[in-house]
Amino acid sequence: MSDRSNDLLHIRPDIKSTQIHPNMSLGERFQNETLRPILKFQNSLLIALFKNYIRKHKNTFYELSLEKRLQYIENAIQKDVKFRNSLKGLIIGLFTVDEYNTYIQDSSALNKRMMNMVVERLKDQVQLLDDPVLSY
Repeated sequence: MSDRSNDLLHIRPDIKSTQIHPNMSLGERFQNETLRPILKFQNSLLIALFKNYIRKHKNTFYELSLEKRLQYIENAIQKDVKFRNSLKGLIIGLFTVDEYNTYIQDSSALNKRMMNMVVERLKDQVQLLDDPVLSY
């Protein structure tokens, strides 16, 4: 394995609750072995990226109810292709070459999994997106 691959695998957090079973689908295995650790590792950057997205879109997010904020997160990621592509790059850039080769075998399905995981991660941490000016 290359130095880059070893380095990438070494910096990823261990997720103790993740279980791998022999009868898992390729997508589920990739999600648990690759995507979850990368998303956990990139979490603070995902939050910062989304805060910047909010700022670039006139801070309207901060005027919304909680329910509307959750919808805003989902819409931003599902409908803004440029933003979604930057999120994908943030994740794919931390793949090993072997993981990338696995990814390109079914990139469409894995992209869907990846973006759903990002949406859920941001929704679960919506309180971290609060405007620092409004928080005391």
